[in-house]
Amino acid sequence: MNSKALTLMGFAKKSGNLVSGVNTCSFNLSRGKVRLMILAEDISQGSEKKIMKEIRKAGVDYIKSGTIDEMSHVTGTSGRSVFGILDRNFAEAILKEIES
Repeated sequence: MNSKALTLMGFAKKSGNLVSGVNTCSFNLSRGKVRLMILAEDISQGSEKKIMKEIRKAGVDYIKSGTIDEMSHVTGTSGRSVFGILDRNFAEAILKEIES
């Protein structure tokens, strides 16, 4: 994942527009609050299976990019492999950065 996308994730965290962890993201997906899901490339199979079920049900865009360590470091968490962006503008900006 490029540094600008990671920086945007950090800003989303500081502004309260980022949630992390499988259970927290699943809860927010079910309530329709998540605009973009970001999954680490080294996510465990069990976590991926559980969160993908929720993503499909909610019809939310998702990307697989970055590692658990680099994304956890930027967001001030540890060992998290699933991140949900709650703000549409952050979601669009992060998608644009990762796709370019």
